[in-house]
Amino acid sequence: MASLVRSGSTASKIICGTNQQLPSNIGASLAASPKTVDVSSASTTPYSMQKAVTVPARQNSLFTNNIAVKGVNVTSRRLAHTDVSFPDFSKYRRESTLDASKPARDTEDPRRALPVAVYYGVGGMMSLWAGKEVIQTMVAYKAMAADQRALASIEINMSDIPEGQTKTFEWRGKPVFVKHRTKAEIAREKSVNVADLRHPQHDDERVQKDEWSVVIGVCTHLGCVPIANSGDFGGYYCPCHGSHYDGSGRIRKGPAPLNLHVPAYAFKDSSIVIGSN
Repeated sequence: MASLVRSGSTASKIICGTNQQLPSNIGASLAASPKTVDVSSASTTPYSMQKAVTVPARQNSLFTNNIAVKGVNVTSRRLAHTDVSFPDFSKYRRESTLDASKPARDTEDPRRALPVAVYYGVGGMMSLWAGKEVIQTMVAYKAMAADQRALASIEINMSDIPEGQTKTFEWRGKPVFVKHRTKAEIAREKSVNVADLRHPQHDDERVQKDEWSVVIGVCTHLGCVPIANSGDFGGYYCPCHGSHYDGSGRIRKGPAPLNLHVPAYAFKDSSIVIGSN
């Protein structure tokens, strides 16, 4: 049987024969070489090393003279390279930590600079992004809707409105009154004394052609929609709080403080283009 025995710092392999008897070749080797052989000069190959270090046990050892000892570490066949250098990771390290002999306190500020820069850089970018989202949301909320922008200008055929009639059109989400006035209505509106008006405006200031009056149909009091061709002055009447407007859209009676607003419009051949100067 074979077993390992550790004696001091040397690991040895003990070969035990049956009945304490060694083979003849081992016995002859023990008789010829009672002392340990210096293997530094004879060890040229793994096999010569194996042969050279097979020696008998010392007389003063734990074992008797009929036991052979074979070194384990010396005879182990290792063909691995032993000239591999320690890898250099300098190119992966930060400049402040290249010198491993420096105390940590000397490189504390440079090492902390990067995390701080990343923290404030990312935080600043997130703040800018959040501000952009808030501004865009507010602008989009206040901006005109897409369907209203599509109706930025509308074109009205004047032949569709008979004389003496008023028609309502939608422009940018608001009602617009287009009135085809008669000669009597024109004369009546031009004869009004401007000094008697709450919001003084002559009829010539509110129309481009005497026959056509274009006003936004929103009461200047609280935003109700007046009724066309109604009221005490033959113009528009607001049923919410009783404001009366004349045929030119000027406030004549009631709580409304201002005249009806006149949108930007222009005449184009036989049409009126509202929303265009």
